Amino acid sequence: QVQLMESGGGLVQPGGSLRLSCAASGSFFNLYAMGWYRQAPGKQRDMVATITRGGTTNYADSVKGRFTISRDNAKNMVYLQMNSLKPEDTDVYYCNARYSRMYGGTVDAWGQGTPVTVSS
Repeated sequence: QVQLMESGGGLVQPGGSLRLSCAASGSFFNLYAMGWYRQAPGKQRDMVATITRGGTTNYADSVKGRFTISRDNAKNMVYLQMNSLKPEDTDVYYCNARYSRMYGGTVDAWGQGTPVTVSS
């Protein structure tokens, strides 16, 4: 089973930047697509950005041009560089990864979430 641990969240002023990191650990055969999702109180969890193992990215329209997702396959890590942050970006951010198990099967893992607050 894969465990995901997010870090880098916190309080930042509007227009500021923050870099989120997510480390995958545990037992797995391969990590496939990874991504970042966010969820505000009373709202559904929405996709922010995803990245395939080969580096193909996809972004929510609301963050396009401001956020950049990247990954380091050798370190089993995924990152989210967030620039020009807005109060609307305030959410709990969750790391997601799809992976194959050692003895077969494909499953998704979720991190515990890291809060991001954009406020003056």
